[in-house]
Amino acid sequence: MPRSYDAVLFDFGGVFTESPFSAFEDAAREMGADPRRVLEVVFGPYDADTDHPWHRLERGETSFMEARSVIMDLGSRQGLEIDPLKILARLGLGGGTRDALVDRTRDLRNEGYRTGLVTNNAREFREAWRPVLPLEELFDIVIDSSEVGMRKPDPEIFRHALELIGGIAPERCVFLDDFEGNVNAAERLGMAAVLVSDDPHAAIAELDRLLGGS
Repeated sequence: MPRSYDAVLFDFGGVFTESPFSAFEDAAREMGADPRRVLEVVFGPYDADTDHPWHRLERGETSFMEARSVIMDLGSRQGLEIDPLKILARLGLGGGTRDALVDRTRDLRNEGYRTGLVTNNAREFREAWRPVLPLEELFDIVIDSSEVGMRKPDPEIFRHALELIGGIAPERCVFLDDFEGNVNAAERLGMAAVLVSDDPHAAIAELDRLLGGS
């Protein structure tokens, strides 16, 4: 049977590893604060692309320490003592990679699908996250938002990825992400998308369902 899709794109954090959003939610509960307030202060409206310091950080327009200072000031104005650096340090104590998704991605390449990684990230995190996965083995392309000056959910970063991966039409690609706003942005562009939860096996099952006719 002819394939319905030619490529699969993946987010990094929250897909292959523990979600950074979860770490901030846990920190908020320990502070006795509303997790939604903490996420809004640190990450801004994450289903949009704005001039929030975290968004500027992920587009490579500012440094982590500069963004951290502004975010801590934003939190202080709301009575929240938030240090993104201390909370992100918790991620280093997480459970490692989600091996089931790593194995499935490797299989996808062996089956002839093109695969890519599209991550919202910061320049300063590059040396920490890139060794976590065998990137060259798993992916045809790797796009770091801080390197290309674009970030999800901006449709331009998806268009850039589709062009790099071989000029593939959005309708021929599946995208996996742990944040609903990014999933919705991919779907608006015409891509099929899978929202990844804490259970990677559920995401794999949904991906395989989509690829079932391929």
